[in-house]
Order: sequence, then C-alpha cells, then structure tokens
Amino acid sequence: MGTVLETKRLILRGWQDSDAASLFKYASDERIGPAAGWLPHESVGYSRAVIRTIFNKKEVYAICLKGGNNEPIGSIGLTLDGSKERPIKSGEAELGYWVGVPFWGRGIASEAAMEMLRRGFVDLKLDRIFCCYFDGNVKSKRVQEKCGFTHYKINEKTYIAMLKETRKEYVNVISASDWERHGY
Repeated sequence: MGTVLETKRLILRGWQDSDAASLFKYASDERIGPAAGWLPHESVGYSRAVIRTIFNKKEVYAICLKGGNNEPIGSIGLTLDGSKERPIKSGEAELGYWVGVPFWGRGIASEAAMEMLRRGFVDLKLDRIFCCYFDGNVKSKRVQEKCGFTHYKINEKTYIAMLKETRKEYVNVISASDWERHGY
C-alpha cells in the first residue's frame, strides 16, 4: 500500500480506485479546483482517472481524518520531478495541496503540509521545498505562512493550460535549515 503518514488528527495514505466517489464529492466543488489551477471534476469516472494518473505517484497522499471512515477529504503531495514549465532540481520538491470545502477553517491543510515538510526534510533529505499560490487564493497563502514558507519570486503571467488563462503566481520556499532552525 505504500507509505502511510500520521499526524495528531490525520492519516495521509496513498490513493485507491475505491476513493473515486469521495474525490468527486469534494473535487467537483467549483471553489476548489479553479483556485488551484484545475477544472472541477465532472464525474466519478474522471476522478478515477485522476487517481490512476496524477495521484498515482510517489509522495502523493489522500488526506483522511483519524477516527473517520478512511474517506479522503483532500489531497497533498510533493512533486519530486518537474516539467519543462516547472523545473525542479535534485534535492528540491514542490508541495501542492487542497482540502474539501466542508473542512476549511480547521487547520487541516496546515497540519498535513507540516507533515509533508517533515517527510521531505527528514525522510527524503530534501534541501528546499517550494509552494505556490495564485493571486487571490488567501487560504493557500495563509497555509504557507503558517508553515514557514517565505517569498521566493512572483511569476507575473503564469499560463494555466487547463483553465486557458493567465494568472499572477506567488512562489514561496522553505529550506531544510530554516525548517530546522524554527523547530517546525
């Protein structure tokens, strides 16, 4: 089944085909995907395809509440290999996450992100982790601030192919030494 991570309130585990209905329930909400740069899911079949492709990678986890029914309420992951548009060097990763709307405002994304930083710096021995948010995504900005990320750069015109639009993107970073120094 792969690596399973735990925090005080959460279990982070690999995605499974059987999670498709739960993924669709939360990822179909129009308040989630577009803020992060992707389209809302339109069917359980589409969600299953996302699980089999995008989520079927090392270091991508379903966020589940402890004591719940093991239902994913969001997703979090470290991208270890970049693309032409988003190059990632050896020893670096990019953190991405989202949580279903009914769970907003509970600190779940921050708690999951802190565990992913621990995973990245302690277990995977990464040097730096980047995290981005688009202009106006105040919730994601706040998660990054809570986790100790600091400003790295601004991409004034990031093209989002899935949405066919250009947005201002804020890129933040945290290094292993900063993470250790602040006792996160």
